[in-house]
Amino acid sequence: MSEGLRSRRSCLAVPGSNQRFLEKAKGLDADQVFLDLEDSVAPIAKPAARGTVVEALNSGGWEGTVRVVRVNDWTTEWTFRDVIEVVEGAGANLDCIMLPKVQTPEQVVALDLLLTQIEKTVGLEVGRIGVEAQIENALGLVNVDAIATASPRVETIVFGPADFMASINMKSLVVGEQPPGYDVGDAYHYILMRILMAARAHDLQAIDGPYLQVRDVDGFTRVARRSAALGFDGKWVLHPDQIAAANDVYSPLQSDYDHAENILDAYEHHTSERGGAIGAVMLGDEMIDEASRKMALVVASKGRSAGMERSDVWQPPSD
Repeated sequence: MSEGLRSRRSCLAVPGSNQRFLEKAKGLDADQVFLDLEDSVAPIAKPAARGTVVEALNSGGWEGTVRVVRVNDWTTEWTFRDVIEVVEGAGANLDCIMLPKVQTPEQVVALDLLLTQIEKTVGLEVGRIGVEAQIENALGLVNVDAIATASPRVETIVFGPADFMASINMKSLVVGEQPPGYDVGDAYHYILMRILMAARAHDLQAIDGPYLQVRDVDGFTRVARRSAALGFDGKWVLHPDQIAAANDVYSPLQSDYDHAENILDAYEHHTSERGGAIGAVMLGDEMIDEASRKMALVVASKGRSAGMERSDVWQPPSD
């Protein structure tokens, strides 16, 4: 993860029609909260939920939290009113719009153009509101590279497993676990890697989808570790009990963070004129070089984004 990207280890989904849940979310330790106008809101409740979301965003209490609203997808009749009412009403207190079921880059372009028109109309900084593109079917995955580059607003590529499973006729009713009969490997590995490659090729974040057995924190942790091991930046959480697990899984171990920072310090010193301008040096029993620096920067960036502090600081050798 590059420096400057928002921390999204835990991305909490909150139904936009539920005022009690929206208020409760403000006191939780999730890196990101997305106020949902899509699947968690009944069709007849969607128009009123827009006002509820605007009120929640404008009422404050989100300090340190990435504030996102998931609108409905472009195949529905609700999308343009979702975007207009939310951004006109609370654009100054909004970080990103999440667009679900993205299938083509043109759908992201359409959202970008609409956001730009609204920002110009109400006097918001043009381009400040980001876009999270959710991949939920086969066509979206096939087009994921083009989707990732469709707009400079795009910040994340998000995996939506439930709709994706349905779109490819996967024979399973359990979201987040392996389908029955798939007893070797990971049925989602290709999908996750495809999303990750598109994200990393364009300096975006990759976010894993939800684990629906919300009371099974051990199961959530086990599944989250798979995408974290690949390099994903975070995962959706559907219940407060999952937040701490997500924050832990998608943060480096303290020992790894310390080691990464020490590699960066040692490499910077030894490649300088004062340190001898050496390209490959020993750090304890380990040889480090430019490749080591790049690997260390990934871990260090994740730790810094998570607010970690060093417990061990490398010191250059005495002259």
